[in-house]
Amino acid sequence: MPLYVVATPIGNLRDVTERAREVLASCDVVVAEDTRHTGQLLKHLGIEKKPFLALPAYDEATRADPILRRLAAGEAVALVTDAGTPAVSDPGALLVRRAVEQGIAVVPVPGPSAVISAVSVSGFPQPRFHFAGFLPRKAKARSAMLAEMRALRAQLVFYESPHRLAATLTDLSAALGDRPALVARELTKVHEELARGTLSQLAERFSGEVRGEIVVVVSGAPEIEEQEDDAADLEREVRERLARGERPGEIAEALSGTHPKREVYQLALKLKDR
Repeated sequence: MPLYVVATPIGNLRDVTERAREVLASCDVVVAEDTRHTGQLLKHLGIEKKPFLALPAYDEATRADPILRRLAAGEAVALVTDAGTPAVSDPGALLVRRAVEQGIAVVPVPGPSAVISAVSVSGFPQPRFHFAGFLPRKAKARSAMLAEMRALRAQLVFYESPHRLAATLTDLSAALGDRPALVARELTKVHEELARGTLSQLAERFSGEVRGEIVVVVSGAPEIEEQEDDAADLEREVRERLARGERPGEIAEALSGTHPKREVYQLALKLKDR
């Protein structure tokens, strides 16, 4: 039988899908991040006396094997987390990977998503988005990740905990520039908040006590940054070709497929005379 990866509501219990309800009702066992939390959901759905197994993030490696044995024995298992989709910045990724390695069918049961919900209301112009999950806590690793994303022409989406929100917004501003951003807090819940502003403005706004589940969406790299990167790449290419002994006309011809020939020729002449 398959391992069902079941998305559950991120706040409003009415967002549960009919298919999720059916899978949870019919499966042999539910694997939950927190059995108490999921127990409340099943009670709301009218699903009683369902066997549970816990799969907390801190002990996933140890607890995955007994679950896999149940799957191998023919049991249908539904994997859930406290909110949203399992294995996406939540427990379950290791279990899914091992199930795939063992040839066990893994079936997605999609539903509510904090990431998609936040991106859908961001209002930013970039049609693409890059989901980064939680940023590394160590400064060096965090800086390296942000440096990789600085030039992306896509919305950047992060999860963050309430007590680190202001510091993270400040770090994002320093690493990416003071871009427009959205802090989506407590999505679909009673105290839902969509706070908009620049990263520095939002860091100031959330400098005090903050509560709830948080998604941060940052507008993608400005177009001028992409143009500057492209110009730097072109200059580097021309310099390398000049160093190999190529003439300006040859370089212009070679790069005419991606850049205006006259622009490349003038740049080569300029760099050659330096």
